[in-house]
Parts: sequence; structure tokens; C-alpha cells
Amino acid sequence: MVFKRLLGSLGVGGPTVDTVLDPGPVLPGGALNGQVHLRGGDADFTIEHITLELVARVEAEHDGGESEGAIVFDRFTVGGSFRLAAGEAHSVPFSVMLPWETPITELYGQPLGIVLGVRTELAVAGAKDKGDLDQLAVRPLPAQEAILEALGQLGFGFKSADLELGRIGGTGQQLPFYQEIELAPAPQYAHQVNEIEVTFLAGPAGMEVVLEADKRGGLFSAGHDAVSRFTVSHHGVEQINWHAEVDGWIRQMIEHRASHGSLGSYGHGEPHHGGHYGHGDPYATHAYKDEHGHGGHHHGDGHGHRSGPGMGTAIAAGAAGLAVGVVGGMVAAEVVDEVGDFFEGDDEEEGGED
Repeated sequence: MVFKRLLGSLGVGGPTVDTVLDPGPVLPGGALNGQVHLRGGDADFTIEHITLELVARVEAEHDGGESEGAIVFDRFTVGGSFRLAAGEAHSVPFSVMLPWETPITELYGQPLGIVLGVRTELAVAGAKDKGDLDQLAVRPLPAQEAILEALGQLGFGFKSADLELGRIGGTGQQLPFYQEIELAPAPQYAHQVNEIEVTFLAGPAGMEVVLEADKRGGLFSAGHDAVSRFTVSHHGVEQINWHAEVDGWIRQMIEHRASHGSLGSYGHGEPHHGGHYGHGDPYATHAYKDEHGHGGHHHGDGHGHRSGPGMGTAIAAGAAGLAVGVVGGMVAAEVVDEVGDFFEGDDEEEGGED
């Protein structure tokens, strides 16, 4: 194992750290397991604390346009208060629970273009330094996968996925951002809508599903957005005919001319009554490029989302349900490059004080 050297405030010759996550994707609300490997430096040090930060790349919209940056959406202290001798190897195992609203980054093993990372902060002798980001892979919960598969079976196609800074009014959202999965309309709806956006807001008891349709205008009417919210339970997922259920959601949303930003509660499961879905830690921003856009941004403001290279995977209906494929080798490479650039850029920023 090659240890990643911590420079900056700790200086050359200080302890080094390497965080290794258990292989495979994790679930929202599930356990993230791994080990923090430490190597002592040129002298003895007291490790005051080892903290893991969950970091996401998010987009923010504001009067000046759109900006991107990294946001820390949870923190966990996993160790500390021990002496690390010079040259000593020491490992700290950890198991922490991810927030239920943690975005999904892949579907059937294919990346969606969402970038999440785990960053390790080491506090030694009153100084703090952050190690490299380790990429975090998150797969969908059974209900999320069933809904996306049903959309694929209905003929909807994947366009892009991103994380938007802001909150969706009328929901139990806990994180300071939400995930939007943008879908091209199925042929039977193409004359009515330009695209569909899906947002999952999961919690311990169930999940809110927020659907937004960009409805086409008619000969004598302008286009507008229709927004609806449905609730589902984590239990009995396999007993539901999701093809019929989701088709009913889409029809209800399109046919019911919901007002801009108006959310109704329909569907299965217990409605959310304002319980706390996430963790109690305060959410701190980090390395954000623009301070605008922290207000009450919500679905349905008519803006266009970036769906260009780097976000490109495709969801198509197949005999086995929803199949995810990368649109050509070039786009696949761009997805990898974009993810890599995010982590490398963050490392450079962290090391800028050297």
C-alpha cells in the first residue's frame, strides 16, 4: 500500500494517511466500511482525531448564471486520542451510516456522472490537514431501482444526472442539495412533455419521489412545468406492479395541470410527517466557487440543465427491463476524465499551501 503523504500544515516528516474503503458500492442509508491506515513520521505524534467527510460536487444557479463546487454533507469522527510512534504503522477500522438522501452514482454498474468522495481529515498537535479524496460509489435502494426500471420499461431514456444546491419546498428534504435524474420522454408522452426529472428523497420509513414534467405548449397555450410528489415504502417493493404504478404517476402528473411548484401527495407508503431523515451534524460547505444560490431553489423554474459530455450515459428499455449503457467510448472516457479531474483538482487545492 502506497501511503498518501500529508503536507501543508503538518509539514514534511509528519504522519501519512491512506483511507481504504471496502470494495463495492454502498446503499443510501447503509453502512460505509473501511480502514484508515496511518504511518508515523520522523517523530512521535499524538493523533487528536481522524474525521471522514462526505463530499459531493454540486451545481448552483443564481443571477449570474451557474457555478459548480464541492460541498461537505456529513462528517464522522472515527478515531483519535492516541500516540503514533515514529515510523509506526497503525490502522483504524470504521463503519459509518450514510445519510438516507445520499445520491446514487451508478445503476447496474454503469456511472451516472455523479461525483461523491470520502475525504480524511487528520488533526495532529493542533493542526489539521486533509488527505486525498477517495471516490464513493452508491447504488440505488430497491424501490429506487424498481422505479427507474419501470421508467425504462415505459420507454423513457436517460439524459443526465446532477446535484442541485437548494431545497424542494413541501418535502422532508434534509441535505442541502438534491439529485435530479433527467429522462427523455417515452414515445407515448413525447407530444406532451419535453423531459421528465426524477428526485428521490429517502428516509428510514420510506421515500418521497418528486416528478417534474416540462410540458410542451399547445397552439394556444404556453409550455409549463408540472410537479407531483408520491410516497413509497421500503417494504413490499417486490409485491408492487411498478410498471402500472409509475405509468399511473406519469399520467396523473401530465393530465393534472399542476401549478408551478405545487406538490401533491399520492401513491404507496406512509406520508412523511416531518421526521428527520438525515444525520444531526451541521452541513458545512467547502471550496464552493460562488456563494449565491443557497436560497430556496426548487423544481420547476424553467431553467435548462447541463446535459453535455461528461454526464452522458443512456438508459434504454430492454427485454430484461432497464438497461444502462455508455453512449460511445468517447463519452465513457469523458465521464472518467471528469470524475478524475474533480478529485485531482481538489487535491491540488488542498496542497496549494505547500
